[in-house]
Amino acid sequence: MRSVVIDKSRDKVNDECGVFGFYNNDDFDIVSLTQDGLYGLQHRGQESAGITVIKDGEPFTVKDIGIVSTVFTEKNLKKLPQGKISVGHVRYTSHKYLDRAASQPLVMRYIEGSLALANNGAITNFPEIRAKLEKGGAIFQSNSHAEVIGYMISTHRIETDSIEEAVLCAAEDLKGSYSLVISSPSKLIGLRDPHGFKPLCIGKLKNSYILSSESCAIESIGGEFIRDINPGEMVVIDSEGFHSYFVNKKKTTSLCLFEYIYVARPDSIIDGVNVNLARRKAGEILYKEDPVDADIVCGVPDSGLDAAQGYSSASGIKYATAFIKNKYIGRTFDVVGIDKKQRLLKTRLNVIKNVVRGKRVVIIDDSIIHGNTSAHIVKVLRDAGAKEVHVRISSPEFVHSCYFGMDLPDSKDLVSNKYSVEELKKLIGADTLKFLSIDGIRKIASGCKIGICDGCFSGVYHADKPKIKFEDKFENKIKKV
Repeated sequence: MRSVVIDKSRDKVNDECGVFGFYNNDDFDIVSLTQDGLYGLQHRGQESAGITVIKDGEPFTVKDIGIVSTVFTEKNLKKLPQGKISVGHVRYTSHKYLDRAASQPLVMRYIEGSLALANNGAITNFPEIRAKLEKGGAIFQSNSHAEVIGYMISTHRIETDSIEEAVLCAAEDLKGSYSLVISSPSKLIGLRDPHGFKPLCIGKLKNSYILSSESCAIESIGGEFIRDINPGEMVVIDSEGFHSYFVNKKKTTSLCLFEYIYVARPDSIIDGVNVNLARRKAGEILYKEDPVDADIVCGVPDSGLDAAQGYSSASGIKYATAFIKNKYIGRTFDVVGIDKKQRLLKTRLNVIKNVVRGKRVVIIDDSIIHGNTSAHIVKVLRDAGAKEVHVRISSPEFVHSCYFGMDLPDSKDLVSNKYSVEELKKLIGADTLKFLSIDGIRKIASGCKIGICDGCFSGVYHADKPKIKFEDKFENKIKKV
């Protein structure tokens, strides 16, 4: 096997953001409900959080770098009035492009009033649109795709009779993935891209309406999940009720499959599929494809736990909790210095020694990006006395980049493009290593109401890839925090 130095940078796929909106037809504490909704979406992004409340047509915003609990202090929440409409956002972005000005909701004032906008996704023709707007005199404060979308909407609003028409016109020019929650002075709007890459759903609390990236956030505030917003659908909520419109539909829809594998919370239902059941099914199929004799099956917290239970159910091998996750340790890629990253990696997961000592262990994780986390997991299991360590991954090998909102490295940096499965097994120190097949992963979402995107595994995309990379064209213009 080739010698290798394991990359100590991030070793997990991360999503872009979570969006939330509330239209208050009752006498609710809209600030507290929106904050609680964002707690329910915190897993989708921990780099920044924000809330905009619309009262008497005027926007009031609190947003900053940090998680929900640190941004929305008692002092900050007092800055937000009780209003009619709210828009909330939690953001993930790579450390390299952590831009304070890009924190959302984005609030823009223009000739027709104001817009508050929160987005989850990646506009693949963003560089071209931004360059065109800049040539027309637009001045940008951030590297945010939401800012470009806001400019497009405000431009079209001057030419159209309503905010709904302006949003639909802007959507005609957008390519890629987006799930948007937008507020005008009097309307709450939700829009999902025609491919349906990112989830977006609607719920109710008494007579009030809720928009959210996931159903779990609706239920966490006591609301009732109504349905998913369809690919290409725009919903508008105003004083007259609920309205639905469509942009150009696509023949092929493409919900990101990694929502079921890793991103979404297990208690969410996305396009007709329960996330918990999808992950359990992945574990069941994984055992059927690659059975192994062992004493216990364990999952890597958190997304590996459900798949491990499915593997246990299919195999009859006892399910056991082998790891305790310290949820108060920062992410290893948010800090500077290899030594500190290594220390944090060691303290994030602690093994329960008496559970694994002398046992043949099957450990289930959702993915391998660089390999450093898997190598660490195998090592601590062996140090705790595990007799054998068999690694099973509840997704196929990552061999292609994602262009539609998942933060994956370039394909050349993915470990599965550098090493065979046998080489990778030796690299991480496992007795055996197996990945779920592409055919297997497609089965976990067999009840999905729309098509799926598995381009990061298969290399097949149902939407146009970007012609220009934002990093290549605008990297020197980005202002770091």
